[in-house]
Amino acid sequence: MSRTLTRLATLLLIAFLIGTLGGCSMFKGKEYDDTEGWSASKLYAEAASEMDSGGYKKAIELYEKLESRYPFGRYAMQAQLDVAYANYRAEEPEAAIAAADRFIKLYPQNPYVDYAYYMKGIINYNRSVGYLDRYVPTDASQRDPGSALDAFTDFSELVKRFPDSKYAVDARQRMVYLRNNLAHNEVNVASYYMKRGAYVAAANRCTYVIEHYQRTSAVKEALEVLVAAYKALGEEKLAADAQRVLDVNRKAGRFVSDEPAPGEVTLGRKFWDYLELDRN
Repeated sequence: MSRTLTRLATLLLIAFLIGTLGGCSMFKGKEYDDTEGWSASKLYAEAASEMDSGGYKKAIELYEKLESRYPFGRYAMQAQLDVAYANYRAEEPEAAIAAADRFIKLYPQNPYVDYAYYMKGIINYNRSVGYLDRYVPTDASQRDPGSALDAFTDFSELVKRFPDSKYAVDARQRMVYLRNNLAHNEVNVASYYMKRGAYVAAANRCTYVIEHYQRTSAVKEALEVLVAAYKALGEEKLAADAQRVLDVNRKAGRFVSDEPAPGEVTLGRKFWDYLELDRN
């Protein structure tokens, strides 16, 4: 009898331990979320507060919860742009651009969608000018103008779709500056080829600049490198033709000077606080 009771007690103890451990495992598996049950307005207010205090990672987390729990309505729409801005401030440009693209896709008729295009352009612009405005690279062939091209495309799309946007003037100025820099980049690559003895490649780069980047300050330098490339190839007639074009345009004063760099733009959340949700 005592042996039976002992076995029963042991089984009960084992069952208790299994239940306890299982309960602990279940408890650990489910993270506590102190935002559970929050309304859309509370989530937005808390996210905005984190944003204003510089807690961008936490703000992104809260905005994403807002979008997930309340995907429709004005709070979710505002959160889309706020997430883009928070990622921009958190130095996550790819995530910021993705959020802006999402806003454009979801709200193409929104009266402030022009700012989403502009923001994409500014983010790519800021990524590009860090090296593109330094005209002499260590190794020109290694420079990647991808961000500059992306910025130019973003600004071009903004100007084409919203020519009367309040951001269009600045976008056009940046397009001119980017176009000049892209042209200089091509000439730098041509100069690099010249040093390596790749004269045909250098001539092709310069010809591309002359044909596709007219009215930029890089054209004069492109013609100078082109003359040198043709001479190195023994193409005296082509070199003389290029020199004649260079001389005629120089004498006529047709070569343009570099445009000054556009002023810095600091993107701010208040730029798109058009719904004023945190005041309601």
